Amino acid sequence: MKRRVAILISGRGSNMAALIEAAKAADFPAEIVAVISNRADAAGLEKAAESGIATIVIESKPFGKDRAGFEAVLQRALDDRQVELICLGGFMRLFTAEFARHWYGRMLNIHPSLLPCFPGLDPHGQALRAGVKLSGATVHFVIPETDAGPIVMQGAVTVADDDTAETLAARVISIEHRIYPEALRLLASGRLKLEGDLCKTAGSGATDDTLIAPAP
Repeated sequence: MKRRVAILISGRGSNMAALIEAAKAADFPAEIVAVISNRADAAGLEKAAESGIATIVIESKPFGKDRAGFEAVLQRALDDRQVELICLGGFMRLFTAEFARHWYGRMLNIHPSLLPCFPGLDPHGQALRAGVKLSGATVHFVIPETDAGPIVMQGAVTVADDDTAETLAARVISIEHRIYPEALRLLASGRLKLEGDLCKTAGSGATDDTLIAPAP
């Protein structure tokens, strides 16, 4: 049985599109049953509909600061479609601690940095200002604290001296599109195990792959 997944978006949904494409494979262990947006003008809604995915709009603006009220409506939509797992794809709304705890171990997010470095806003700018030579993306479980949940998967790119936030973002997003579907595959297939604050992957091991920057 494939796990039933909802993707939550607020904008163009590029990671959403990568997840939808991956889920088309017959051996993928999850199916995307709904794309939910808190904005009616989110461009990703049209992309989802074109792929035959049910779309739902739950406008967050009328709820103002009433996050619990918004989440109650969201939870009903998730329950109606028997959603088992959630993937956040640029969903620009914070959750209450209660909602995050309810979905703990079943809700993924992707962040464009190698967490725990550079959480929050402007991660590419943070990376450039810090002068790091490697950056990348991280898929992690959602907890009440922002960008702080157990790490599921990471991918890295080199940072050039002449990079801007825009050029770095363009390389990182290609990594995002590669690792998010694979992280969902691991979760939906039951290969992930949470041990305290750490996520362990069944069958994983060390490799000889290395990435050194700048290249010697």
